[in-house]
Amino acid sequence: MLIRAGYEISIACNCETPLMALLSLHPSRAVDLRSPAVICSTGPAPLEASLDEFGNVRTRTVAPAGVVKLSTSFVVQDSGLPDEVAPLAQEVPVSQLPDEAVTYLLGSRYCETDRLSALAWSLFGNTPRGWARVQAIVDYVHRRLTFGYQFARATRTAWEGHEERVGVCRDFAHLAIALCRAMNIPARYATGYLGDIGVPAVPAPMDFSAWFEVYLGGRWFTFDARHNTPRIGRILVARGRDAADCAITTTFGQSSLVQFDIVTEEVNEVAQRAA
Repeated sequence: MLIRAGYEISIACNCETPLMALLSLHPSRAVDLRSPAVICSTGPAPLEASLDEFGNVRTRTVAPAGVVKLSTSFVVQDSGLPDEVAPLAQEVPVSQLPDEAVTYLLGSRYCETDRLSALAWSLFGNTPRGWARVQAIVDYVHRRLTFGYQFARATRTAWEGHEERVGVCRDFAHLAIALCRAMNIPARYATGYLGDIGVPAVPAPMDFSAWFEVYLGGRWFTFDARHNTPRIGRILVARGRDAADCAITTTFGQSSLVQFDIVTEEVNEVAQRAA
């Protein structure tokens, strides 16, 4: 399967403002590119890319006073398969976890394991360990929260989401991550493209999506508490402890978002080869 993805994002700044972005395809998907995924900027300053501490491609530049537009468009090959389901995957004892997984047991900016620990053990302490326990957490979060773009709030934490019972995809991910960590299961935040492939199209404008990954049986698996069903065509952009590590853009000065257009759609492979 071929997927065309990209964006046009415009930011208005009062003066020259340093800007940092996580808007590139994750290096783990670079081998799947079928056309260049180059970020273009309308600003005069160069774009400088490097890997951050989580292995994401971080782009830095200086936005000029006024409006700067960042954009890209690319085609990527995808398996066309839904997220893997592995009911027999087992938890790894904390003492046997690799160092890189231990990091994702700890509380973080949006995932307060300390506030949610007692709740997690009361709800899931008697569930079967491993995949079934993670799925029980996902089912709970999916039922607990009501999704709506009007509920978006950049400062909402996992605990606040649980109490308010509303949120967007990042809130679903944060609550599920925090509950998994409280049960000694490593969980990390993930964000990227997720189009309406294999499911009925949604009339809302396209957006980046958030999901999470859990370490079971010696590897990472994808879970999605918002949709709570295996999906086709996830295109990873960034991973981290939570949304604070995966912000799409960060400006070091006053700014406002004036355009945010995301595209991710299946491409007719015959037509693509002809082009």
